[in-house]
Amino acid sequence: MAIDNILIIGSNGQVGSALVHYLCDIYGENHVIASDLREPEQCPCRFEQLDVTDAVKLAGIVRKYKITQIYHLAAILSAKGENDPLSTWDLNTQTYFNILEVSRAHHVKKIFFPSSIAVFGEHVNREKADQWSYLMPTTAYGLSKAASENWSNYYHIRYGLDIRSLRYPGIISYQSMPGGGTTDYAVDIYHKAVLNEAFTCFLREDSTLPMIYIDDALRATVNLMEAPEKQISIRTSYNLSGVSFSPEEITAEILKIYPDFSVSYQPDFRQKIADSWPKSIDDAMARLDWGWNPEYDLTKMTKTMIEHLNEKYQLHAHA
Repeated sequence: MAIDNILIIGSNGQVGSALVHYLCDIYGENHVIASDLREPEQCPCRFEQLDVTDAVKLAGIVRKYKITQIYHLAAILSAKGENDPLSTWDLNTQTYFNILEVSRAHHVKKIFFPSSIAVFGEHVNREKADQWSYLMPTTAYGLSKAASENWSNYYHIRYGLDIRSLRYPGIISYQSMPGGGTTDYAVDIYHKAVLNEAFTCFLREDSTLPMIYIDDALRATVNLMEAPEKQISIRTSYNLSGVSFSPEEITAEILKIYPDFSVSYQPDFRQKIADSWPKSIDDAMARLDWGWNPEYDLTKMTKTMIEHLNEKYQLHAHA
């Protein structure tokens, strides 16, 4: 059986930088191609510099490596995107159109498109957002994701493209620094705790949001991509749930390890974005169709994050 050749677009980002290693372990370094605007300091596989707004360059890479799967992770995120909404829309949607058209023309077998809880807005059940919730996003990022979900469905119906997608909650990871999202406080807070620095949170202490630890997010992504096509019933994007918590709850967990950790609250414009999102996600369809089940709760995630960050900062200190 031929092994897939996989192209990761946006491989320097929070998910991409972890996914490169994860896919190399599964498929082998010779079958994974990383790509981004800039070459990373280190990469476990081949790297191609790519601005994905350039469809010709994208098509060239797909041909060169006989790419059969594309993971599209390049995007301007929610908080950062509000600084320039039209550019966010243009970049997020045009890059995806390029991927759809190149994939159609070159018979790419599978595409992974990451959606987000940012597609939800008013009229959603904030206590537990249903898979079939009415989508009325409050950010340019969310608008681009909701539109792209529908384009995914269209390309599947019209052209038979096998596109698979997850509505990611906030992703907590130690591999890279935050990249401009509304849930970024939940990454930054761990860095501050490990570095023995005070933390100022840009959300209210009671702002509960859906989150997921990076290991669960990677496992969910690959499980979805490897599921038999007949098990995939949703061609927009699957709701995905990990663990929901508020800033005061994550602080309480950190205080068990660092009792002197200091946190203050200064909500900014991101509070309004957070208030428009659900507190938890109903991912029953993902569980039913391809057996999704998260492994990390808040306690396990906190312990793991702090272990990895301590290791990371000690390495830097001795470098």
